[in-house]
Amino acid sequence: MQLTDHSNGRVSPWNVARGVVARDGLLNLYQGLSAGLLRQLVYGTLRLGLFTTFEKSLERRAREQSRTLGFGERAAAGLSAGALAALAGTPTEVALIRMQADSMRPIAQRGNYSSAFNAIWRIAREGGPLSLWKGGAPTIIRAMSTNFGQLAFFSESKHQINKYFSMSRQECTALAATIAGFAGAFISLPFDFVKTRLQNQSMAAPSNSLPAYSGTMDCFIKVIRKDGVLRFYRDFWPYFFRIAPHS
Repeated sequence: MQLTDHSNGRVSPWNVARGVVARDGLLNLYQGLSAGLLRQLVYGTLRLGLFTTFEKSLERRAREQSRTLGFGERAAAGLSAGALAALAGTPTEVALIRMQADSMRPIAQRGNYSSAFNAIWRIAREGGPLSLWKGGAPTIIRAMSTNFGQLAFFSESKHQINKYFSMSRQECTALAATIAGFAGAFISLPFDFVKTRLQNQSMAAPSNSLPAYSGTMDCFIKVIRKDGVLRFYRDFWPYFFRIAPHS
């Protein structure tokens, strides 16, 4: 939906899905599945593993100082884990965006990537190895904001719920996950929007044409000037239901 032209009015998730199915069939809704799985294998594993490692290290230090772990330390663990995981996972993110956007393009302009590895190899061949990190800065910022919202808020919410309320473990976990999912979506959506726009810019554009956006700030400014700040949150609920289950 972030790649769709909204100039002719509001576009709903159902309209986008119907359009994709009508043009290319039901299976095209799973375009980019291999890249999505590869991204979770790299980015998802690293972010959770690093956050757990950092949090345990900070908890051990806090115990040695006879105090409890603070929210700021949990936030630092989430931000650090997100940045490092995103740095390693950006090539898979670029492949995912390109593969998903392929079905939105005219047939003559499609890349027709056969798999995530095929997409990564062709993107690197056509634009150079560094093109795999196109949009790397907003990807890292988005990952930091997502992990700050999801992991840090989840850990802190569980701590505060257990401290002030009497709930079962399952109820506490469900409530903390809901809070973390909302926080992660709200904080990270503008960065996810910009990341998606930048990564979808073709590196194989004609020599006489220029990319729509020169960088992160340029994308922010142009979107705000054209559609206003709320444009970043127009697709909040589809985004929320996409990332909230990860919380």
